[in-house]
Amino acid sequence: MENPLVMQDRHVEGDALIRPAERGDVPALVRLRLANAERHVQLAPDLFRVPDVSVVRRHFEDVVGHALISVAELDGEVVGMAEVVLLPEPPDHQILVPRRAADVHTVVLDEHRGRGVGAALVAAAQRVAASRGVSIIYANIFAANEDAVAFYSAAGFGPRGILLSKPWS
Repeated sequence: MENPLVMQDRHVEGDALIRPAERGDVPALVRLRLANAERHVQLAPDLFRVPDVSVVRRHFEDVVGHALISVAELDGEVVGMAEVVLLPEPPDHQILVPRRAADVHTVVLDEHRGRGVGAALVAAAQRVAASRGVSIIYANIFAANEDAVAFYSAAGFGPRGILLSKPWS
């Protein structure tokens, strides 16, 4: 299947080459997902987990080539990724104005943070989303993840409602 990011040119932003993910990037994508999971487990071990590496690998093997994933490469190494996940429009019976929306998930390896890599990935994700008719992007951030809240806030994201939860025992 053709990569839906082909309209997104490879381009350099700062020191990073931003490009669509390819099959050869699967090991790096797995590394990024697991690093992100470990960081979240440190924040809230009762909410987050580190998934099985083989399951993560299988997922990326299945989706690379048709998922909306961009990677950031520095000196030939994939050090970050941004995934755009298209959301369904609200059904006709709901009160929300129908508009194309997406979630964005960004991760940059710790040793490469603060160098503009994440900002370049978010900018790429916005272009990818716009090319698919998306008019609003959500970054669902765990409130205790202050670094992520600050990062996305600096990128122009702001609060939109409050998500409340109540766990059952």
